[in-house]
Amino acid sequence: MDKAPENLNDLKSAIADAHPGLSKRLRQVAQYLLDHPNEIAFGTVAVISKDAGVHPSTLVRFANAFGYTGFTEMQRLFQQKLLKESPSYTERIRIAREELGEEGEESPTQLLGQFSAANANALDHLKNTISGEDLERAVDILAQAEATHIVGVRRAYVVASYFSYALCHIDRRAFLVDGVGGMYREQAGSMSSNDAVIAVSFHPYAQETQNVAKAAAEKGIPLIVITDSQLSPLASIASVCFTIKEAEVHSFRSLTSSLCLAQSLSIGLAYRLDKQKALTA
Repeated sequence: MDKAPENLNDLKSAIADAHPGLSKRLRQVAQYLLDHPNEIAFGTVAVISKDAGVHPSTLVRFANAFGYTGFTEMQRLFQQKLLKESPSYTERIRIAREELGEEGEESPTQLLGQFSAANANALDHLKNTISGEDLERAVDILAQAEATHIVGVRRAYVVASYFSYALCHIDRRAFLVDGVGGMYREQAGSMSSNDAVIAVSFHPYAQETQNVAKAAAEKGIPLIVITDSQLSPLASIASVCFTIKEAEVHSFRSLTSSLCLAQSLSIGLAYRLDKQKALTA
């Protein structure tokens, strides 16, 4: 790359575009970089390379591949982004790490405190990283759709089923693509170009969800994706992609941020529809 990206969003886009052509080790760095932006912002090359499972020189090669003179130059983008999000954000990260690093048997009260702190931190991150333009675009898509098809399996099923429930309660035609009887293909076959699709998928990205999302993209159906990485196989085919960083406590991942986003989109759509009715009344 001739010119290095000047901000973190541009760097993330460049990584997503270049990802298929990167070597195995550079893809490993890319995944770690997108999944752990806070560690990248303030970690040393030695610590980051160890956590990412690569040699320190690989971090330098990665930075060079995107036009930077060295890793430190690229690292500044992460530092600037984090400091802009909130004056006390870095302090909250430090406190959360201390709380999550406690050892020994945990009581239900201690676990509640840890999950509450981690989820509060994740929700603050959601508020500061989700684009207002993306939210408006997603609501536009849902408002214009004759029907909305929602897919998400296993852990993501919770978010998908909530979307279906919420949209039905604001009198929208919503269909949960749940594959009952193994009929994913048949359910996906009912989608038309006048509809919209919401796909929710987290690592390791269920094949069933990928198949439905790809079918929507092939038909030219607007696709709203909620996922956990810009390197998700769904991100590149999405009309709008929301990348969510969920809270994690003792390797147990939450769904609080994803559900908050789902609720915001659903209620945002309800307000939009009420406003349209008022204007035409």
